[in-house]
Amino acid sequence: MRKLLASLAITMGAVGAAHAQMDYQADADASAGQEMSQVCAACHGQQGISPSGAFPNLAGQQMSYLAKQIMDIRDGDRVVPQMAGIVDDYSDQDAWDAAAYFAEQDANLGQTNDEDAELLARGEEIYRAGDMAKGIPACSACHTPTGVGIGSAVYPGLSGQHAQYTVSTLQAFASGDRTNDPNNIMGDIASKMSDRDMEAVANYVLGLN
Repeated sequence: MRKLLASLAITMGAVGAAHAQMDYQADADASAGQEMSQVCAACHGQQGISPSGAFPNLAGQQMSYLAKQIMDIRDGDRVVPQMAGIVDDYSDQDAWDAAAYFAEQDANLGQTNDEDAELLARGEEIYRAGDMAKGIPACSACHTPTGVGIGSAVYPGLSGQHAQYTVSTLQAFASGDRTNDPNNIMGDIASKMSDRDMEAVANYVLGLN
């Protein structure tokens, strides 16, 4: 009986959290988010397109993913030294408001390094078909064939993302420095990728528009 009650409590808690998330998302105010975004501009650009490859583009990103990252950084579930203290005082609604603003912006239109045809082909192969020999699934299964991501599953869009940032993110997942992915999905995948694989995928998604 205790186990049943505990299971019911967990289930009810999960349902309650899901409903709360839906409320925050429904009430997200992009105008309020724009005001908060001013502090983000130095690294991520005024409209969410970063002037530096070291920082991610936020423009056009899935709102649910952005909100989760802000709250994870705030709560210490994702460590980003450059953002220390920036979102510490954000409420959950603040996170959704900021996410709503960036999600409404036009995504970056990147261009691949097509001088290395072999690299580009390898990136396309992994993204669209994966590598069964290495146990790497197709990136497109979660991030969609066009790279826009899936908001309902909190899977991020990758198209137009800076290659430098994508590589550093894959490296962080592979090393275990970043662990806020559900069920260690990305940690497991990235750990099976070589440096060349990471570079190839990163270059491919940069131009996936």
